[in-house]
Amino acid sequence: MQIVLLLVLISKSITLERYPELFFFFLGAIISSILAYGLLYAKIKASIHLIAISALCYFILGLNVHYELHNSNTIAFLFFITGIVASSRLAMKAHSLKELAIGYAVGMLPQIILWGFWL
Repeated sequence: MQIVLLLVLISKSITLERYPELFFFFLGAIISSILAYGLLYAKIKASIHLIAISALCYFILGLNVHYELHNSNTIAFLFFITGIVASSRLAMKAHSLKELAIGYAVGMLPQIILWGFWL
């Protein structure tokens, strides 16, 4: 359902012509969702929380590079929050370290790959 809603969002509201940065962010979210869904069928658990926060972190990093903003405090804060989210998932015994690493990679990689199209 999330994949369909994101597809509707980027086809109707956040189009490539109007908001190219947000378009590629949500396209990365679609790719991450498809990867997480595929991993589910492969019986590999990934942290959805880490997928979301790592995707946001690398999107904001890309925005800083694109607009030459130099917001190092924002980037440091996002990486700090990523660590807090990962620590909380470990402390609650919701995920293993492997599952957290997979979630981080699934959120990060599509954003970094899509940088080539809008940076």
